[in-house]
Amino acid sequence: MFDYQAKENLLEGKTILVTGAGAGIGRSAAIAFAQHGATVILVGKTAKKLEAVYDEIEAAGYPTPVECPLNLETATEKDYGDLADQIGQEFGHLDGLLHNASELGQLGPLDQYDSAMWNRLIQVNLTSQFLMSKALMPLLAEAPTGSLVFTSSSVGRKGRAYWGGYAITKFATEGMMQVWADEVEGITGIRINSINPGATRTTMRAKAYPAENPNNLPSADDIMPLYLYLMGDDSIDVNGQALDAQ
Repeated sequence: MFDYQAKENLLEGKTILVTGAGAGIGRSAAIAFAQHGATVILVGKTAKKLEAVYDEIEAAGYPTPVECPLNLETATEKDYGDLADQIGQEFGHLDGLLHNASELGQLGPLDQYDSAMWNRLIQVNLTSQFLMSKALMPLLAEAPTGSLVFTSSSVGRKGRAYWGGYAITKFATEGMMQVWADEVEGITGIRINSINPGATRTTMRAKAYPAENPNNLPSADDIMPLYLYLMGDDSIDVNGQALDAQ
């Protein structure tokens, strides 16, 4: 596991947006960020799940979060522009953006891959992240130290048979991170990196490995040290890095 002990007030006063915040790693990240002082903007397609995370954060006495239901499969460039306007009006800037939401899609040979599923994965796993990042980049630049974190995978760093569109979109995510990180290097206070969570006890992992015993895997809470590190100012000089949570 990534060896880092976050200070209790690491994210105090920061505003951080998390996609896929209703469950799994996104939920754990949202709660961990709030626990360390951040006001978290919860983005996800299922309002009921976001409400549950909101209630959990509020009940713990952490800074009151913001719910923002948004379907990344259907959201348009205007939707992301509207989101940026709302954040700008309420907070003036954005300290952190965690792209966590992803679709697994189908697992199988590429020559049998469903074209509709392909297009869906490109939209959710790649295009939505580009459009959201583009819209929110000016707000990240307004922050004293803005941090943008993409979520990758081991199959996005070395191709593996039958991982199809998921693996390919993760390769593209790594490429987008590297290009954007190089563009902001030394020009703005923004830093851009990616995280490979590794094998984690999540619903997506269970779909990919149905015969695996989930109790043998770390929980999403267990891998939070790297997420906290990249959102806090201890990582201020880290840019363009593909990092592993485990």
